[in-house]
Amino acid sequence: RQAMTHGAGLSDRDVTTSSGSANMTEPSVLDRLEAKIDSGHAVVAIYGLGYVGLPLALRFVEVGLKVIGFDIDQDKVDQLSVGKSYIERIDPEKIAAALALGFEATSDFGRTTEADALIVCVPTPLDAHRAPDLSFVTNTVDSLLPFFRPGQLLSLESTTWPGTTDEVLAPRLQARGFSPGIDCALVFSPEREDPGNPDYGTKDIPKVIGGTTPRCLALGMAIYQHAIASMVPVSSTRAAEMTKLLENIHRAVNIGLVNEMKIVSDRMGIDIHEVIRAAATKPFGFVPYSPGPGLGGHCIPIDPFYLTWKAKEYAINTRFIELAGEINHYMPKWVVGKIVDALNDRGKSLKGSRILVLGVSYKRNIDDCRESPALEIMESLRSKGARVDYSDPHVPRLPKLREYEFDLESVTLDSNSLQLFDCVVLTTDHGGFGYQLLAKSCALLVDTRGKFTPAVNIVSA
Repeated sequence: RQAMTHGAGLSDRDVTTSSGSANMTEPSVLDRLEAKIDSGHAVVAIYGLGYVGLPLALRFVEVGLKVIGFDIDQDKVDQLSVGKSYIERIDPEKIAAALALGFEATSDFGRTTEADALIVCVPTPLDAHRAPDLSFVTNTVDSLLPFFRPGQLLSLESTTWPGTTDEVLAPRLQARGFSPGIDCALVFSPEREDPGNPDYGTKDIPKVIGGTTPRCLALGMAIYQHAIASMVPVSSTRAAEMTKLLENIHRAVNIGLVNEMKIVSDRMGIDIHEVIRAAATKPFGFVPYSPGPGLGGHCIPIDPFYLTWKAKEYAINTRFIELAGEINHYMPKWVVGKIVDALNDRGKSLKGSRILVLGVSYKRNIDDCRESPALEIMESLRSKGARVDYSDPHVPRLPKLREYEFDLESVTLDSNSLQLFDCVVLTTDHGGFGYQLLAKSCALLVDTRGKFTPAVNIVSA
């Protein structure tokens, strides 16, 4: 492929037909891809049908494109194929409507050949040493590459360190004889989903995108423009990768600051939530962040470590970012300490006490438990001898988790059930909790979210 273009000193638009006629130019594979995208006939493949991939797939179906969804979890594929949803905020009716419009879910990577735009939306967690784990990305790309063909576009949406697209994906394509910008396209466009946000869905959030070449960028923007209202092109895939890290590190650092302020205020006998509300009345120069039991979700607790890991390659120590990470990582331990102290003040030990944790998803009003600090708190309490249960209206039963193993179902809250527990801990402030009932019925309530005014039976943590 490279010999046909680079070797001859020609662009992808200048390849002539076998007759050699200068006025009979044959469209390149990227020209044909562009025409297919512009006409609305491009087939989109989404790899990873989780909290990011499935909403994106449904959005492309909604605007009339053919979509094939890939996932290695056969249970997810089977549920989608019969119109079921495994994500609370996605109604089964939307799945059924998508199926009626031609959406298909599969675990057969051989169907990659049918698609024109391939979008990878898989997890990028940390390993046991808090270093980036790109195995989901590399395994997915390595699984689709045997079926990759000229004229396809590959987009990575998974959050990662700057340079991943250039240093990990591009060499894999090149090893198989493909050249981004010549016979295929390669872009990075970070996901920006905010589960539970009623104001910003997939189509409403501006799409940052960077391409390996200008032609790659143009093709990437062309496919995403069908589904997303606004594009934010940047100069390179590295700039796009860094943009996503900055967005989440900004939040992680500010949450780390307010969590540290919470610890200081607690020791001084000051209500940090009162302080935040007062500071937020300033009409300029202050953005309120809320403290909590720790960071959760797949982005904010993880993304800072992707940058600190990569920065070491450039002999840079990201001390400010790492300090915020240490504070946020400490918060579940802080909460457990407050629970122990609160029980001790009432003449009880943690060992043998019945503890009810309220909310196991990482943020309010969603069903996503990934990296939830509530799970770390539950595991720590259990390891110290407490008898732990949970209640969460969005998580009726705890799912399989990589780091924790709980065989628990959500406890129904009423005055009788609440009185069975020595301590109730509010970790996620779901709107569905009856806060008046909690304040009246709990013998001891430890509040990590600032929902209650401290009282005889209520302790702020």
